[in-house]
Amino acid sequence: MTKTSIIGIVSAVMVIISAFLPWITVESRHFLFTGLQTTGSAFGQPGILNIILATIAVILFGLNKTWTFRVNIFIAGFLMAWTFRNYLIFSRCEAGECPDQKIGLYLSLIGGILCFVCVVLNRQKPKENKNGL
Repeated sequence: MTKTSIIGIVSAVMVIISAFLPWITVESRHFLFTGLQTTGSAFGQPGILNIILATIAVILFGLNKTWTFRVNIFIAGFLMAWTFRNYLIFSRCEAGECPDQKIGLYLSLIGGILCFVCVVLNRQKPKENKNGL
């Protein structure tokens, strides 16, 4: 396993952990939102998709096949885009009221970007089967 695979696994685990940490607080309404707990808003639960995509990325980083590298590029790219979308939606001001951003939102974004960078920079040659799979 290469260093980029290990860093990719750590960054995907960081995305999973950040789904449980506080993302934002809205002081006027006394709301604290995490990736999984967004009651009182129309945000949904974006942390569930973060956890699913990061778990798939961890599994694909551990396998050493050609198809896993190709699939992991899509999964990590989608994870990065999803965490960036969450950052934009959760950190925006509405009706002149700006939420206080917390560490979970930043860790999620950094973990998603780092996971994608590790997939792109992974230089390990995958083992080929006789069938080419």
